[in-house]
Amino acid sequence: MFDEKICEFNLGRQKIKISTGKIARQAGGSVVISCGGTVLLVTATRSKDVKEGQDFFPLTVDYIEKFYASGKFPGGFIKRETKPGTDEILISRLVDRPIRPLFPEGFLNSVHIVITVISYDEINFPENLATIGVSAALGLSDIPFAGTVAGVTVGYINGEYILNPTSEELLESEIHLSVAGTKEAVTMVEAGAREVSEEVMLEAIMFGHERIKEICLEQEKFLSQFDVKKYEFEKKEVPSEIKEFIDSFENEVENAIMTPGKLEKYEAIDNLETELFEKYLEKLENEQNENLQDKDFLKDLEKDFKGYYRDVEKKLVRNAILYKKYRADGRTTTQIRPLDVEIDTLPIPHGSALFTRGETQALVVATLGSKEDEQIIDGMEDESRKKFFLHYNFPPYSVGEAGFMRAPGRRELGHGNLAERALKYVMPDEETFPYTVRLVSEITESNGSSSQATICGGSLALMAAGVPIKSTVAGIAMGLIKEGETFTVLTDIQGLEDHLGDMDFKVAGTKNGITAIQMDIKIEGITREIMEIALKQALDGRMFIIDKMESVISCPRPEVAKNAPKIEIFKINPDKIAGLIGPGGKNIRAIIDETGVSIDIEDDGKVSIFGNDAEKMARALELVKLQTQSVELNAIYEGKVTKIMKFGAFVEVLPGKEGLLHISEISDKRIAKTEDALKEGDIVRVKVISIENEDKFNLSIKALNNK
Repeated sequence: MFDEKICEFNLGRQKIKISTGKIARQAGGSVVISCGGTVLLVTATRSKDVKEGQDFFPLTVDYIEKFYASGKFPGGFIKRETKPGTDEILISRLVDRPIRPLFPEGFLNSVHIVITVISYDEINFPENLATIGVSAALGLSDIPFAGTVAGVTVGYINGEYILNPTSEELLESEIHLSVAGTKEAVTMVEAGAREVSEEVMLEAIMFGHERIKEICLEQEKFLSQFDVKKYEFEKKEVPSEIKEFIDSFENEVENAIMTPGKLEKYEAIDNLETELFEKYLEKLENEQNENLQDKDFLKDLEKDFKGYYRDVEKKLVRNAILYKKYRADGRTTTQIRPLDVEIDTLPIPHGSALFTRGETQALVVATLGSKEDEQIIDGMEDESRKKFFLHYNFPPYSVGEAGFMRAPGRRELGHGNLAERALKYVMPDEETFPYTVRLVSEITESNGSSSQATICGGSLALMAAGVPIKSTVAGIAMGLIKEGETFTVLTDIQGLEDHLGDMDFKVAGTKNGITAIQMDIKIEGITREIMEIALKQALDGRMFIIDKMESVISCPRPEVAKNAPKIEIFKINPDKIAGLIGPGGKNIRAIIDETGVSIDIEDDGKVSIFGNDAEKMARALELVKLQTQSVELNAIYEGKVTKIMKFGAFVEVLPGKEGLLHISEISDKRIAKTEDALKEGDIVRVKVISIENEDKFNLSIKALNNK
């Protein structure tokens, strides 16, 4: 029934299988790709037409994890997958970035790629297969695409590079690198690292690229079985009359580009565009062009004019950098924008910093919390918790726009994840610093590299809050202008250079090494030489920024902020946990209700008391210790008489610990009835004279009198 074709090949320790022709046959192109028990269904489909007036390429990549893939039910009330989680969005971006530059210029049909994880063995990561599957699905479709492309993960353990490491290996690895590319060049890099050198990171990228070449060759063999006719489209050319007219005003366009200040620059460029278009219309009127009465003609004319005007703007910016080594804001190619560093910007938060680089500014705030504040992660794998997390916000006002404040989008999640990764490798372990830590970055101004400003501001806010991070972390974004074999690498790119350039290569780290990198490109790939130069310039820039940051605060404060909550941690005998909690949580709730603190108890007997009031913390500590103390032989206690019996009385010497005070041990004199000497509620001093077990022991008042 099915004309299924299969490709299998070995990749390091793993076997990858790609098949097509059996599932999702109405999609433009579809494959099922698997490794071990992890299986993905990948489809690529294009729209039939281009929307009227559309002048951009709409590419959407959706990565979807199904809970059934690992035999789990979705959490929550409705018990079904809803909107994608953060990890799903991040993997969607991981796939989108390496393939986007490989679609031809002028192709404007919508392309929708769907990656569905339908089986997951918790050993082989789906993201390692996703890019390969997308490349194969695109190759089988009629969508024009300059593939093939592949992606791998690289680890680094004991001086050895590991291909597609397992989750256990990643715990030991010095690097967690995702790299993608074609046979010819690298197209995407994303990594976190434990302060590794530029040389180690570069070799990791090259190691990954060698494996990528192997996968691309296997894909080509597989795709060669199919006679796929690619969709042909016509790229619209701008009329030569418009080109000649705008080209004659290149000096004016260049002057507008060199206007100081981001908003002023954009205003000058836009105003000149409007002015030149009006002049062109006047020219056509003087020529008595009859088409001016046609609304469709005017609409197309304006679109062509604006499009070519932006092409000229791009050409002039790039030429100035490439051949004159001169940037639109007057800097040299390696010069960093003016820096301003400030801590303790806000009076109440536990730690805060304001980091400004040129016209990009991040207000970053640190909050310290307890175990209750940990972020719970629910996905295909077992539920997990995070003690450190960073949230990045990009409001419209940061770029001078009016807009809507919505939930974080893919960009915000991606930037926040990059900054979090850069900082997490210098965070203290739980034993050293048991707090949960949340960082929030509010981008208050933006002209490029806001994620790197977040890293710098985050490092400052953590140190100001007294979080004992290992080293100061700074981040910087590198750019690229490349024409043929000629290229220039830029240090600390601003928004215009990111928009009109060929690369955005972000590098973050300490003075000891790299903690995170991310590379996106707009061309078909970059070489080892370019990456080597970019990493060297990034190192120089990072050192300069760290020196500036450390002139304000050179190391974490020795104590957390005065208004930050305090934590008291100690160990109890694990056998005492049940008694501390009490039936139905009665005992622990009583302590919390009385003192207002938070208490966390772990299975190994570790008890954490968390609160803001020192007196209440001390009281809670006293009550916990009382609940968990053991009765000791010969110890003297003040106890409360809880029950009168004919043969004596029971006295509670510790919470829940009652001993027998026999009638013969109440006094040196003979007592006929217990009631003659004691009544319920009396407070008496007693000595433990014998212990049979934890809950059975004998007391004496007489022994104290004879002492």
